[in-house]
Amino acid sequence: MRCMMGGRFMSDDRAEDHLVGSEAAVPLIRPCGPSSPRWGEEGDPAVGFAREIVSVARSWIGTPYRHQASLKGVGCDCLGLVRGVWREIYGSEPELPPAYQPDWAERSGEDRLRGAARRYFGAELPAAEMQPGDLLLFCWRPDFPAKHAGILSTEDRFIHAYEQAAVIESALVPSWRRRIAGVFRFPGKV
Repeated sequence: MRCMMGGRFMSDDRAEDHLVGSEAAVPLIRPCGPSSPRWGEEGDPAVGFAREIVSVARSWIGTPYRHQASLKGVGCDCLGLVRGVWREIYGSEPELPPAYQPDWAERSGEDRLRGAARRYFGAELPAAEMQPGDLLLFCWRPDFPAKHAGILSTEDRFIHAYEQAAVIESALVPSWRRRIAGVFRFPGKV
């Protein structure tokens, strides 16, 4: 199977989350794994907060893909999904992003997505330390800026806005894992 990532197709024999026909990927919306991610200690407040992030992100599943949008059930892109989850968790966004083209990362060469993540999420974490509820940034090649974002939902799945389709929960298969450019933890609520 092939799945579309940022206007490009990726192949992986285990990518079962999409049906691809003609030039559009169609998401299969179906239950995937346990309803609650499993990690950490049950009484740990950080675990409860991470579960809240995952729950909010899952509530966006099925929202159609719309470039630069950020309205649950109406439309969003990958950044719009993260912005919407942020609004539901914290109440408002720290800043509104400027207008951007679908290919903005290739045009500017500037890693604006990673820069914004560092400003609002804090220090980048090693990929080995990622946990459900964390923000994942992806790039197509190691020397390219990050161009795609998603939220880790379980140890091996993530939620993201899928171009030409909708917000879906996908398997974090090797073809996605090797494109992880950054891992960031949502800051704790005050």
